Amino acid sequence: MLAPSSESNTASVFAPRATIDADGTVEGYASLFGELDQARDMMMRGAFVETLSVRSIRRVPMLFQHNPSEPVGIWLELREDHRGLFARGRLIPEVARGRELLSLLRAGAIDGLSIGFRTSKARIDPRTRIRRVYAVDLWEISIVTFPMLAGARVRAVKRSQARTRAEQEWARAAGTPGATGGLPSRIRRGALK
Repeated sequence: MLAPSSESNTASVFAPRATIDADGTVEGYASLFGELDQARDMMMRGAFVETLSVRSIRRVPMLFQHNPSEPVGIWLELREDHRGLFARGRLIPEVARGRELLSLLRAGAIDGLSIGFRTSKARIDPRTRIRRVYAVDLWEISIVTFPMLAGARVRAVKRSQARTRAEQEWARAAGTPGATGGLPSRIRRGALK
């Protein structure tokens, strides 16, 4: 059984969790404390403290679907806070899969985050069969279609300033009214809201 969601109404379940801001970075929680995932694991506060102190941020790859042959970006910030493991990184647009993921995230088609780790310290409750994880060796964080933990999601996608400028120049060159706002309004109402 999954932990109850903090989102209370039906409309919020179907609302896109990714938003567009400014420069191609993604951020969200890769893991949340005290929430039960589909494998009956529950991360506990402090589970990432040791691994983050000994492993360089560059040694935690950003992958697509946990596939080690598909690195798609770099993590710029990983930190444990009161909610869980916060991750902020940048997809690399020169990588084909990185470009695809940016488009999919902006459209709300994909927004899951998932961690790849080795358990260092855990305890299984014999009554509930829930494994409480107290320490992990973090290997990677992936952008995924189906995260094991329902609340592990990308919460923001920041838009590239270069792309925004190019879209504005294209709109001006096309003679589209209202070219100061980026894409023409008939296109803006589409996938790039």
